[in-house]
This record gives sequence, C-alpha cells and structure tokens, in this order.
Amino acid sequence: MKQIVSAPDREMMARCIALSRISGSAGEYPYGAVIVRGDRVVAESINRVAHDRDVTRHAEVVTISSAQKALRTVSLDDCTIYVNAEPCAFCCYAIRESRIRRVVYGLHSPHMGGVSKWKVLTDEDISRCMPEVFAPPPEIVSGFMVEDAEQALRDWNPLFTFVIKQRGLFAASQGLPVTSPPPLRAAPSRERAMRFLRRHFFDRFGRR
Repeated sequence: MKQIVSAPDREMMARCIALSRISGSAGEYPYGAVIVRGDRVVAESINRVAHDRDVTRHAEVVTISSAQKALRTVSLDDCTIYVNAEPCAFCCYAIRESRIRRVVYGLHSPHMGGVSKWKVLTDEDISRCMPEVFAPPPEIVSGFMVEDAEQALRDWNPLFTFVIKQRGLFAASQGLPVTSPPPLRAAPSRERAMRFLRRHFFDRFGRR
C-alpha cells in the first residue's frame, strides 16, 4: 500500500534525522527519535547509551520515557514516533507496551529490526491475549525519507556505513514509503471501550 506523504510527516522526520546527526557528533551511534501528538512535539532524544553508560538508553526508549512523563500517562495511544532507522526488538516492545499508534521510520534493519526480523510491532497475539495492556499493532510507515536517513549515516562515518551495508545491517527500500497492511481489529465501539479502560482503569490500578 502506498503511503501519502504529508508535510507534517516530512517536517518531523527531518527533525528526527537532524537529531541522528547530533547523536553521531556527540559520540553516540547516530539515532534519533521524535514523538508527536497532533501537531505538537511531545518528546525527542538522541541515543544516550555512551553518555549514560547504559545499553538500554536507546533513543526510542529515552523518548518514550520522556513523553510519558510530559503527558503524565503511560499510554501514548494518540502519538506517532519518528525514527531514522527501524527500531530494534527491544525498542519495539517499548513501543507496543506504551501503545504508540503510528511508527514512521527510514532505514530498514533486516537482522535486528522489530518489524523486518522479530515481528514485534506487527504481532497480534499479545493484543489478543492481553488487551488490557496491549493495543492492536500500530500503523507502520517504513522507508520514509530513507535517502536522507542514509545520507546522514554516510556523513557521520563513511567507512562504518560501508561496512554495515555490506553486512546487510541496514537497507534502503525503493520508491515511496510503504505502510503495513491494517491489522485485524476489534469492532470500533469495543476498541474505544478498551482504550478507555486501558487508560482509566487498567493503567491506574494494574500498572503502578
């Protein structure tokens, strides 16, 4: 399915790619993430693994944590996250548990990605078995502004970029961005009810 590119999407992904450049200049791997609700940036971050000496401080996870604090809720089900490269399985699980509605990324990650390889973002089993915690899979837009994302990687370290491309760790898609097929969802009325219960009952009493 072809994805219609919107001006806000381009603006936010450009912001994300700029963050990836900042991350590389700061001595981190060149990753950035931006979380948006409506037309407002809620949180954004570079990678913080080297700075914090903590391998869990991926840009996506740092940004999700900041967004939850800013919005005072663990549920980000009305938000979009922009990432310059496909999130890994670890980050994708955080995306699923925080219920982010839409995921937009550039470069594919065939060996580490939580879409290309591990299928965390597209898995429907966890939302069927634990609807109190997990919303249905998010909309996924892949290969968005991939040329810009790849150029930022190349500008950061041409040799490293050559090596990781030879190993197939990152790949660029061809043509326009592609949106994942819509997942099977419950009836709209039931999903609205579940969304209300997740935010106002299960999160409050079951996820302290």
